[in-house]
Amino acid sequence: MGPVKLYINGEWIVSSATQTTPVFNPSDGTQIAATPMCGTDEVNQAVQAAANAFPAWANTPAVDRARVMFRWVNLMEEHFEELAQLLTREHGKTLEESRGEIRRGIEVAEFACGAPHLLLGDSLENIARDIDCDTIRQPMGVSVAITPFNFPFMVPMWTLPVALACGNTFVLKPSERVPLSAIRMGELLEAAGLPAGVFNLVHGGKEAVDVLLNHPEVKTVSFVGSTPVAKYIYETATANGKRVQSAGGAKNYLIVLPDADLDSTVAAIMGSAYGCAGERCMAGSVLVCAEGAGDRFLDPLCDVARKFRVGPTDRDPDVQMGPVVTQTHLARIHEHIENGLKAGAELRVDGRDVVVEEAPNGFYLGATIFDKVTPDMSIAREEIFGPVLSTMHTDDLDEAIARCNASGFGNAAVLFTGSGGAARKFKHEVNAGMVGINVGVPAPMAFFPFSGWNNSFFGDLHVQGSEGIAFFTRQKVTISRWLETRRQFF
Repeated sequence: MGPVKLYINGEWIVSSATQTTPVFNPSDGTQIAATPMCGTDEVNQAVQAAANAFPAWANTPAVDRARVMFRWVNLMEEHFEELAQLLTREHGKTLEESRGEIRRGIEVAEFACGAPHLLLGDSLENIARDIDCDTIRQPMGVSVAITPFNFPFMVPMWTLPVALACGNTFVLKPSERVPLSAIRMGELLEAAGLPAGVFNLVHGGKEAVDVLLNHPEVKTVSFVGSTPVAKYIYETATANGKRVQSAGGAKNYLIVLPDADLDSTVAAIMGSAYGCAGERCMAGSVLVCAEGAGDRFLDPLCDVARKFRVGPTDRDPDVQMGPVVTQTHLARIHEHIENGLKAGAELRVDGRDVVVEEAPNGFYLGATIFDKVTPDMSIAREEIFGPVLSTMHTDDLDEAIARCNASGFGNAAVLFTGSGGAARKFKHEVNAGMVGINVGVPAPMAFFPFSGWNNSFFGDLHVQGSEGIAFFTRQKVTISRWLETRRQFF
């Protein structure tokens, strides 16, 4: 195991921290790295390096900043398979899922390549007689991202390319459980020609985070994680005068009507509930069978779930689902399953029965399905963040929408139906920021915002799209009056 390095002011350095957090290959349980828990001094150095680099980078023409993005995109394409394999090794998701994550991350960088157009201001002549008005967008300053374990590559890419293209400098604090993808991302960004200090990388836990939230040079903070931490990040950073986008947890509802197509719906539910082993904020967590749809869909879904192939993603390209990220997280998911059983839910498919003979020390749980779940049960209310699906039944669509809207979260909601009228009703009445109609994971592409609501998001401007550009810039309005005069030459 080589050291997990920091990147400060254009140099890769070994942290002086003595406390570390182990990084595992979840497929076999072996430790592959140790992440240093950086203290105040190292985090301050990174922020100061970013602050020192800001004036020159902000004054770099947008077209030149975009050219760095273009070179970075090319390098990520050249190293695409290497990045995917590294991601699979440190996180445990399948190679296909890792490729999808890398692709979605690159798409944000491609979006950021359009900075010369995206940063255009507005103008209007003669807002009053002989007075003109125009706006320009200017960068905020030092931007910080604190990112989670479940998407080690994509979530940092939600903010980093856009922030840089807008002229900000950056400090990234990735999850201590999965630092390797972020390091490789930074190495490629350095190779693309980014000036020293514009991008910096630190590691750590709450101490490092609190330094970033309180540092006077930090102007924006982006976070993705659980709802309690997201709320803490938002409240602490905004109290310190920073602009914040803080994405929290989710409890996403999948509603099925009897007229939905059977095969495509079952496939979409499986992908939504068990993609990335359920470790994503867009995962389908509660399945609501309305109007008797359970009679048609639940048995076929359980049959597919029982056959879902679980195994080591780092060596078997044919597995359909990999391990969860750590043994500790696996134990927590087991606790949720026990709580569901104690509350009276019926365990139709028990993922705890899965056996992976070739990797007995991996952190595995098979696809799990509960039935007869009621809204008061913890498995219906709390984010499990694992491959566990809870099934409810309602008499009609109105009741199903009401169940969804009562959850308190608002990341995503999905309806499977063949009825345009039902789809339109759902789209307008459901209380979620991202809606899927016969789409299991309605995660938008880079030019649309990732639009969580309620307790799934704290802030005003989301990542991606035009909201991302607005978050990383501030508008300056100039009102000009020039009187017509003539020079006299003698």
